[in-house]
Amino acid sequence: MGKSSTTAGLPDELRRRLGVSDAVVIGLGAMIGAGIFAALAPAARAAGSGLLISLALAALVAYCNATSSARLAARYPASGGAYVYGRERLGDFWGHLAGWAFVVGKTASCAAMALTVGAYVWPGQAHAVAVAAVVALTCVNYAGVRKSALLTRAIVAVVLAVLAAVAVASLASGRADTARLDIGSDATAGGVLQAAGLLFFAFAGYARIATLGEEVREPARTIPRAIPMALGITLVVYALVSVSVLMVLGPDGLAAAAAPLSDAARAAGADWLVPVVRAGAAVAALGSLLALILGVSRTTLAMARDRRLPHVLAAVHPKFKVPHRAELLVGAVVAVAAATGDLRGAIGFSSFGVLVYYAVANASAWTLTPGEGRPHRLIPAAGLAGCLALAFALPLSSAVSGAVVIALGAAVHGLRRIHTARSATDDPGIHDRR
Repeated sequence: MGKSSTTAGLPDELRRRLGVSDAVVIGLGAMIGAGIFAALAPAARAAGSGLLISLALAALVAYCNATSSARLAARYPASGGAYVYGRERLGDFWGHLAGWAFVVGKTASCAAMALTVGAYVWPGQAHAVAVAAVVALTCVNYAGVRKSALLTRAIVAVVLAVLAAVAVASLASGRADTARLDIGSDATAGGVLQAAGLLFFAFAGYARIATLGEEVREPARTIPRAIPMALGITLVVYALVSVSVLMVLGPDGLAAAAAPLSDAARAAGADWLVPVVRAGAAVAALGSLLALILGVSRTTLAMARDRRLPHVLAAVHPKFKVPHRAELLVGAVVAVAAATGDLRGAIGFSSFGVLVYYAVANASAWTLTPGEGRPHRLIPAAGLAGCLALAFALPLSSAVSGAVVIALGAAVHGLRRIHTARSATDDPGIHDRR
């Protein structure tokens, strides 16, 4: 029998439209977002002069995760990312846990990005603007992933131009001083690790490429090329921006900054650049939100296909070739969270889930054989250890709330297995019908 299709003429296959450049841009749109505008100050408060060490550590963990994800995505080019990898390589439980961690954690990230848009566009009405942004970008995604990729390309271009302007203005000013870098003079191991966890949050978007596996042309070739390219470009941009801001503000000034890139532009004597930076931050958050909604809806689709979530969410629109019901549900949940939530709480809540997701990806990559394209064993081992270390370096409240949510996901899996076992006992033919 050939490929099946769902009822009512809804095909169960997504359309492969994205090439290497589209996939790289989607990854850049997810990584080069609001994180670089917001994460530098709290990271500097944690690490002090060790900020650049933290950036290097975060990049190292991200590289390990990217390499593991790329090898797995090439072998399993289906929507779902580590949900699929964990299920296929480690077993049903770990796949479920990865998918749960991703959907819950990244839904919180969506709310955080939406609230960031509101804070920069109209601080007095941040929640209303956040909800409007969610609705608008859900409509864009509903119209098709290709349109999303084109919009993301434009957003990335704007954000890169703003970041370049800040770096040039800072480095070219007479107030830039290399002595302010003073790398590691007052840093502690715990502070560096906590700052790396904060900065890693800004790198995490490369997984968006893997979760779009069913919409990428030649995934075995495209995904392994796109992930490290997007990560490399992001690292260079972050390093240049971090160095330039540190040279103008110094570690203490950066740690005290409410809006570090705006403050750096002002300290460099480029007051005209301040409103541009504010606009760039809002655009960056929109880019991240766009890519996040894409990724969460695709993982929701994969879990719904396997009945981990209601199967009605597995539908693919016959015209637009997108998981429209999953996208509408994700958009509605994020809109509610953005209307009622808190930015700092949303970011802290999501971080633990993101690191658990990548830990499962690294553990899955460890099980690959050389014939399956396994990376050097040191890479997934370092990635797994790094994810766990960064997770437990998070503030206690974030770690506890994240652990509770992960435990809830494990309980849901256990209840589902009990229900399935009872159903099979009552009706032995149930597995055949499924």
